[in-house]
Amino acid sequence: MGKSEPVAAGLGFLSFSQQLKEISLFFEGRDNVHKTLRRLTTRLEKANIPYAIVGAMALAAHHYRRATTDVDLLLTAAGFTEFEKRFVPKHYERTPGRKRRLVDRINGITIDILITGLFPGTGKPGPIAFPDPTAVSEPIDRKPVVKLAPLIELKLAARRWRDFADVVELIRFNDLGESFAAQLHPSVRSDYIECLEEKKREDEYEAQQ
Repeated sequence: MGKSEPVAAGLGFLSFSQQLKEISLFFEGRDNVHKTLRRLTTRLEKANIPYAIVGAMALAAHHYRRATTDVDLLLTAAGFTEFEKRFVPKHYERTPGRKRRLVDRINGITIDILITGLFPGTGKPGPIAFPDPTAVSEPIDRKPVVKLAPLIELKLAARRWRDFADVVELIRFNDLGESFAAQLHPSVRSDYIECLEEKKREDEYEAQQ
């Protein structure tokens, strides 16, 4: 895949000026990540495979924009089987040891597939599983994107610091309050409140500067 590999692996492989260019292209929607997403969703729609956009692209749809080097999609198990039959390895290569991590053969961008019924984070069974994409998505710019509440639930259930940080920013950019916790699964409500408190602490800090 030649020169595309460093971009797929992460911006850290690029020079500083190249990183700035890639980030600029990302926020303009003209980078390789957006191109991969557009090709991928077009193929899924033509094949009538239900999906929902998750990950950083879903964050952007819900008003919090941050750069990313990969694409995350939610599929059912049956949908993923059909996806594999139609598009792997013709358009997407498997990542060794990662059955649901693929690479776009055109530009080397990584695609992570989340499967309905499996579990976020460590993958061990828990109170929150990846849902059916058709049950939790809404059309945003004519693409199915996971709704805000299930997106926050999945972020909190993953229990990674960067996902918690994303929730803090989703709270900020969507002007969410304590009452929003009622829309979330009981198992993550206390984590949501902690993210809400962290957002308030950050606001207080900024106000003092």
